Parts: sequence; structure tokens; C-alpha cells
Amino acid sequence: MFGVNWVPVNVFNHEKKTDMNIKRIALVIGLLVLGWASVPAARASGFRVASHDAFASARGEAFVATADNPSAIYYNPAGIAQLKGHQVRGGAYGLYLHPTFGRYESEKDLQAVPQLFYTYSPDDFPLSFGLGVYSPYGLSTRWPHESGFRTVATEASLRYFTINPVVAWQVCPSLSLAAGVTANYAEMDLRQGLFWPTQPWDGFKFKGDGWDVGYNLGLLWKLHEKVAIGAAFRSTTTVKLEGNTESFNDVPIPGLGLPAWRERIPARANFPFPWNAVFGISYRPTPQWNFEFNADYTGWDRLGTVSVRQHHAPLVLPQEIAVPLQWKASWYYEFGVTRYLNDRWLVSAGYIFNENSVPDAHYLPVVADLDRHFFCVGTGFHGDRLAVDLTYQFGYGPSHTVRGSALSPIGQSADGKYKFLSHAVLLTLGWQF
Repeated sequence: MFGVNWVPVNVFNHEKKTDMNIKRIALVIGLLVLGWASVPAARASGFRVASHDAFASARGEAFVATADNPSAIYYNPAGIAQLKGHQVRGGAYGLYLHPTFGRYESEKDLQAVPQLFYTYSPDDFPLSFGLGVYSPYGLSTRWPHESGFRTVATEASLRYFTINPVVAWQVCPSLSLAAGVTANYAEMDLRQGLFWPTQPWDGFKFKGDGWDVGYNLGLLWKLHEKVAIGAAFRSTTTVKLEGNTESFNDVPIPGLGLPAWRERIPARANFPFPWNAVFGISYRPTPQWNFEFNADYTGWDRLGTVSVRQHHAPLVLPQEIAVPLQWKASWYYEFGVTRYLNDRWLVSAGYIFNENSVPDAHYLPVVADLDRHFFCVGTGFHGDRLAVDLTYQFGYGPSHTVRGSALSPIGQSADGKYKFLSHAVLLTLGWQF
């Protein structure tokens, strides 16, 4: 563990080093904009949350070509044209997350994501209507101060909620199209250390919130009584976060002539969220079986440069911090099968492979993205009015060694070995009336 005098003596003695470290601080704070979280992303590339219904998740999220309950508002809004009357469906995604870095573990393990969907299909009318409230993005992470990357990142959270009205048009009995509007609210809170490698005597915080509007589209085409294809698209959005930065240091730095200070400044950041497209095919050899495969693409490469703009420059930081993030687009490959045991009971199983989206050069422990495998199993009871689905999901990320990540002001980095493990339970209740 470094002592209190280590920073002023070895890092901040000279004016040249001071300039260098201020630039590094700017780099770190800009990178930390990526530390989004709140509703967790156990199954996510970057910070996307893709589990919003127990039946769909039991099938490994391979649901875009099936889409036969109200959660289709998220998975494929064209699917609501299959539904009758009024239906409501909601539940929660509860999970235990266990990312590790060497011998260190994330301190936020238990989390939950709620969702609610409602649909209405009038009799003898080609249009169906739906409204969904859910969280398509999020994450929540807090690492101990002695992790070795305290001045890279310590904690981050994002609360992201979407309100999504949709309309589906049954063009003919075998083809449905849909479109919807998404009103999206995001609230971000991120933190890191500034100078002291292991002691929580200083820190930087950015907190802001904002709204943006986007859209989603869907198509469901039953090519044959045994084969259906589905496709869904979700647009990009850019949330304009308005809030404050806060920096503080409770220990004076003699080498810089800096006293202890605390400073809060109005700030804003425009954060781009990616577009997403999913294509799937469902094969039903008999009424008792449904097999499906989905290819799910997320355009994370939209995250090029993110800036935090402060009203004025704080004591040791620049006023505006712009950093190239250079994330890469990634795929989910989703396989699912459902066996309908009779008119009411069913069982499902699924597998997901989720690609890493964050390059080592810009790696952040608060995102800690890596290749992941997910295995799912679930059961359900679908009665005349009541539906109950329960699913268990196990996630595993083989160890990923990060090399060459950006340095913090005192030379810390995110380099090292990361692993991922998760357990999740999804419970969804539905009612038709």
C-alpha cells in the first residue's frame, strides 16, 4: 500500500509532471463516462440489458420469430398482432452478479430489473396496440479502493427507463408489421479516485440525467405453418445529461501547493446509445415443439468520442474532456427450444453467446465486458386467463486478460485478469381479460 507522501514526492514535484498528470486526469475522467449502471446487465454486451420476460429468457432470448405474448413490445412489436383482447404481463429479473479482478470482487452483487407490458387487440380490426415500460440498458458496479485501479474507476450506475407505445398492423393472416416510439430517461452517477492509489481521500464524481426519443420497428412473417421469421430494429438515441461534476481532495498536496478542497460545477454530457437489429427463424415441426435461432447485432461502434463539458475549469482539471472510446459492434447468438407438454404446461431451454464490445485500450473495470456464455431453463403455466413463467439463467465468462489499457494520473491501469459469473431468476405473470 502506498503511503500518504508517495503522491506529492514521486508524481507531483515538477511542473512538467504536473501538466502530464492533469492531461492523464482528463483522460481518465473522460473514459469514466462509460461506467454506466443501475439496472444490471448480467446478459449484456457493453451495458445492454436483454432479458425482459421469463418465457423469452428461458429460450435464450430467441423470441423474435415467436413473439406471442405482450413482451413482444420489446422483442418484436409485430408479434402483438397475434394476441387477443386485453393482456397485461409483468415481472422482474433478479440476479446475482459476481465479476472478479484477480482476488478482488465487485461489491454490488444483488440487483433487479422490473418490466411491464400491456396490449389490446380489438375484435375484427387489423390494428393492435401496446405499451411497454422496461430498462433496455443499465449496469451497477462498485469496486474496493484497494483494487489497484482506484484512480481508473471505482463506482458507476445508470438508471435507464423506456416508455414504449407501439402499433401493429396485421397486413394479412401471415404477415404483421409494427412501429413504436420510445421515450427514454437516463440518470448517471460515476466516481473515481484522483490522486491517492488506495485511500478514499479524494475523488471525482459526475451525475446527470436527461431524456431522448427514439423508435422501434418489427416484422413477423409466417412463411409456412411450421416456419416463421421475425425481425426487429431499435434506433439510436443520444441522451443529453444535465447535472454536476464534483471533485474533492481532503489531504493537501505540498508538491503542487494545493490545499484540501471540494468543488461542485454544473456540467453536461451527450451520451450516444447504439442501434440494435435482430433477425430470427422459428421452426415448429409439430404443435408440441418450437425451435428458434436469433442473430442479434448491437452497433456499439457508435461510441467514438464522449465529452464531459463543465461550466468552468475546476482546480486541477480541464473544462472539457473529450476521449476516443472506440468500442466495437458485437453479436448475440441465441438458441432456444420449447416443449409444450399439454394445453397449459411447457418447458424451455436456451443458450446464448455474447461477444465482448470493449477493446483493451479503453477497458474500464466498471463495465468489465468480455465474451460470455449463458445457459437458461424454465417452465410455465399458461391458463385461459392466468400465465406464470419462471426461469433460471446461469452466466459464465472465461477469464479475459486485459493488456495495454490507458493509464491513470499515477500510473494505474485496468490491466489484469477478469472473470464473470452470474445467477439469475426471472418471474413473469400474465393476465388476459
